Amino acid sequence: MKKILAIMVALMIVIALPAMAEETYTVGICQLVQHPALDAATQGFRDALTEKLGDSVTFDEQNASGDSATCITIINSLIAEEVDLIMANATAALQAAQAGTADIPILGTSVTDYGTALDIADWNGTTGINISGTSDLAPLDGQAAMLQELFPDAKEVGLIYCSAEANSVYQISVIKGYLTEMGYNCTEYSFTDSNDVASVVTNACAASDVLYVPTDNTAASCTEAIRNVVEPAGIPVVAGEEGICAGCGVATLSISYYDLGYATGEMAYEVLVNGADVATMPIQYAPQFTKEYNAELCEILGVTVPEDYVAIEG
Repeated sequence: MKKILAIMVALMIVIALPAMAEETYTVGICQLVQHPALDAATQGFRDALTEKLGDSVTFDEQNASGDSATCITIINSLIAEEVDLIMANATAALQAAQAGTADIPILGTSVTDYGTALDIADWNGTTGINISGTSDLAPLDGQAAMLQELFPDAKEVGLIYCSAEANSVYQISVIKGYLTEMGYNCTEYSFTDSNDVASVVTNACAASDVLYVPTDNTAASCTEAIRNVVEPAGIPVVAGEEGICAGCGVATLSISYYDLGYATGEMAYEVLVNGADVATMPIQYAPQFTKEYNAELCEILGVTVPEDYVAIEG
């Protein structure tokens, strides 16, 4: 009898093992808008999880096409689907996720400042709630130094950004301080959505020697419109990230958004598989930055960059 029981127990264990090994995860992705930086972050995130989990992970990826209200709809659909984790790509997506659920783990990426985005006072690097992630904040003092290196004789700097994006407002306030200390006269030119971009940039070009555009999602989706103004006006743009620079800028101190998304995917693995507490996971930052330039626009506008700048690949 004992022998029979032992065999039955052994069979039960053998039957249970595949079920234990085949645990699957569904991950929801809400991306604010389609443009190269956010696309690269999403791809890096998916690649990291797929490399670690293979067919055990599936993704429900949705794009809000630049509409914050659509982010809310997407997040609600992911919550109803009872996904295991939400990846929120860009600030508006993160804010929608924060408002939508306090239970499902949320990881943000392409978010500049989490304290500002989540309205957390006394920001210390962890949220204390069901949110963590990665930040795309490049050193704003370094970007100001880049502008000074390339345009030491400029006097007027136009700061172009979307006033509806909290992280853009944050970046502008910080870099404005650095540039003012360097002796530049800085004027802010903000738009509320893509419809205002061309007219706002036109006004800025008329009164500026050089423009600065931060990591701004609306600007990133409107680089063609910006270039159509700045190129004929002969006004160079220093950009906050590679995608904007490739579209309408001359130089940037940028991160790899693919690597940022990949790091977010690694964090997701720790949460899903190893049970890491997302509330206590510190926000991660890009480990390195690269001085990059847009060779075509630099030639058109007569901008010469130092040898340590790397050309953005077309």
